[in-house]
Amino acid sequence: MSLFDEEFPPLAPEQSEPVARTATESSEPAIAGESLNYSPAPLSRGAAAEANFPADLQISWSWLHGLAFLLFIVISLIAVQLVVILRYAPHQRLTQKQFEEFMLSQPIVSVGSTVVEYALLLFFLYMTLSVVSERPFWKTIGWRKIEPRIAWLPTKPIAYFLAGCGVSLLVALVTSLLHPPENTPIEQVFHHRQTALLFLGVAVLVAPLAEETIFRGYLYPLFVRLLSARLRFVGVKDASALHTGILCSIVLTGFLFGLMHGPQLGGAKSLIAVLSVVGIVFTLARALTGSVFASYLMHLGYNSLIAVFALIGTQGFTKLPPGH
Repeated sequence: MSLFDEEFPPLAPEQSEPVARTATESSEPAIAGESLNYSPAPLSRGAAAEANFPADLQISWSWLHGLAFLLFIVISLIAVQLVVILRYAPHQRLTQKQFEEFMLSQPIVSVGSTVVEYALLLFFLYMTLSVVSERPFWKTIGWRKIEPRIAWLPTKPIAYFLAGCGVSLLVALVTSLLHPPENTPIEQVFHHRQTALLFLGVAVLVAPLAEETIFRGYLYPLFVRLLSARLRFVGVKDASALHTGILCSIVLTGFLFGLMHGPQLGGAKSLIAVLSVVGIVFTLARALTGSVFASYLMHLGYNSLIAVFALIGTQGFTKLPPGH
């Protein structure tokens, strides 16, 4: 068993093998007069709990893999930042504000480093979850057909894209009422036209794919497994442990999603809280449909509408609104 193997392999009811074998399959002859038992032995508590997991939560990684992934995130972030500083930092001494302004004026540096980081994280997941274990990557990470667990939920992809646009409009309204702080790092990006255009391109074409794969494809099912196992350990019934684990994991994944965007928002608690709610909505879509594709479409619609409004409001970043 390697570091990246699952603690307990997935066991779906239809895949479980009967413990007892028939007389023709048995390697030992039956004793005369002894009756043969063709019924499978009852599942243990752990195996029965495993069989209760939906197909989209039957994952091949454990908390050990999660720790390795976290370590890789830290190392890759440090490495990318060091390369950027050593390669592109100006030779003259600058204040921190001047240095940040210089980096923002270099679109390939300020936005390209983010793309490189996304690529490294997806490469790590691909190598450890697909290549090493010889599994199909996208299906393994939760990209499946949208099959809602509630009858009235839509099955057509366009519905989730439009739902993401609706969430974007609602967030814009809520944010306008919160009076968020000005000159956050993400707003400073818009002072540089080329950087802003490249940033929006990444926000629409790259970020939804990478972030949904990591948060809703990788982290969410891992949290469900860990929390459900912990609840079963303290005596909670299997069904209740699973339902509670799912609800807590939806909230936890959304909260981490908001925190991840904290640096872009200048650490503004109100904005981080709003984005955490957005993350919860995306994860809820993933949980109710069993597919990362649904949350990706919502994320894509959310970011796309923001990009359209930004382009229209600034006339292609040629004119910034007052106060910017």
